[in-house]
Amino acid sequence: MNPPRTHPCGRTRPVPLSRRELLAASGSGLGLLALGGLFGPAGAALAAASESRALAATHARAKARSVIFLYQDGGPAQMDTFDPKPRLADYHGKPFPLPMAPTQFNNNGNTLASPWTFAQCGQSGLPISELFPRLRTVADELCVIRSMTSNFSEHTNANYFLHTGLGIPGRPSMGAWMSYGLGSENDNLPGFVVVEGGLVPPGGLDCFSAGFLPARHQGSILRPRGETIADATPRDPDALQQRKRHLIGRLDSAFAHETGAEAVESAIANHELAYRMQSAVPELSALDGESAATKAMYGFDSPFEPTRIYARECCLARRLVERGVRFIEVTCPRTIGDRWDQHSDLKAGHEANARAVDQPITALILDLQQRGLLDSTLLVWSGEFGRTPFAQGSNGRDHNPYAFSVWMAGGGVRGGTAIGATDEFGYRAVDKPCAVHDLHATILHLMGVDHHRLTFRSGGRDHRLTDVHGELITGALA
Repeated sequence: MNPPRTHPCGRTRPVPLSRRELLAASGSGLGLLALGGLFGPAGAALAAASESRALAATHARAKARSVIFLYQDGGPAQMDTFDPKPRLADYHGKPFPLPMAPTQFNNNGNTLASPWTFAQCGQSGLPISELFPRLRTVADELCVIRSMTSNFSEHTNANYFLHTGLGIPGRPSMGAWMSYGLGSENDNLPGFVVVEGGLVPPGGLDCFSAGFLPARHQGSILRPRGETIADATPRDPDALQQRKRHLIGRLDSAFAHETGAEAVESAIANHELAYRMQSAVPELSALDGESAATKAMYGFDSPFEPTRIYARECCLARRLVERGVRFIEVTCPRTIGDRWDQHSDLKAGHEANARAVDQPITALILDLQQRGLLDSTLLVWSGEFGRTPFAQGSNGRDHNPYAFSVWMAGGGVRGGTAIGATDEFGYRAVDKPCAVHDLHATILHLMGVDHHRLTFRSGGRDHRLTDVHGELITGALA
């Protein structure tokens, strides 16, 4: 082993390179190529960007090319949305007849029937609550999984689990895994984008983290404001921006050359992408270019502001799909209630949240369908857990990890179907119970990825999104 060498300034630093250091530094070539593209000719930039492009081949034939994750913050009640339980009406106001597990607040009241009616919708007869009058019109596109379960009953841990497959922070989000495994089809946009409508999930930005994956795979957050995207326009004059870019380039180049650190490689790639996004994002966010009919379909002119916000989010998600972004998460807007988390005043809260998302989501499905994109786009609608069939207090529902409803639509999904079942009160999954890892495995499969084979080595072992778990939900596959 070579003895430590000291730079004339007195700081320990390798000068010159040993053979081992030369090999390590050579591994930094891709990042330096990307940096050269940022500050050099346009052709070099395109060559560097191609490193993040989609894989030439997947593990299996992909049914979908993009995922839109319609995250329903707070936990919608399954018996009020997609899992009708008429038996609740027989016991409404009476003591709940089954054993109750501990709940988040242990303020458990009597059995609480759903305030809403269900109808069999579409040719399939799929039952959907009156909370979603517009979504009922596309029932034949939906595959409802009624038997989803979670390992956690608290929002933060359940959100980490839903997003990353582990109930603590530090793991890569499923969008980051998708970006890592499949890359992006667009040189000027990230592979993983979060369209944030005003609510960041409990657990914060760690829900969108790259974890131990290279940082370039973390979620890039876009925040629609009116018909523009916040923070997308450079604040500095072009000449000043150019000087800053060149200075950052020289500093990063020198540091990366000396250390070969992967983190520096990712920082360089992120700087390069951020620069290219300054031209791509304004065009992406030019929603005023959409037709009047499209805007009206999504609800741009709705009298309910949360609907208008979510309409812009869903329209932006479609535009991201058109531009080859691999994974898009759409978060909820603020309404009069606390997300879907109705510990009290269930009726007003769930109605406000459903009103915010019903029209835009239906429009998104129809819009993708009309443009020939639904078959190649997988939509996933899910909260982090469900809610209890008995009341919290008198008119709310507490958290319930033992059963909740999720639906998928689009690429490779068998529409007009319901998979699994809960007991007669909607409390626990009793037929074909599914875990979050199963959902992750199925999403990856539809994107052409074998969840057993998408791995990343960290801390001395190979990690994957599904850990050592995960089975395909075969009934959902067309």
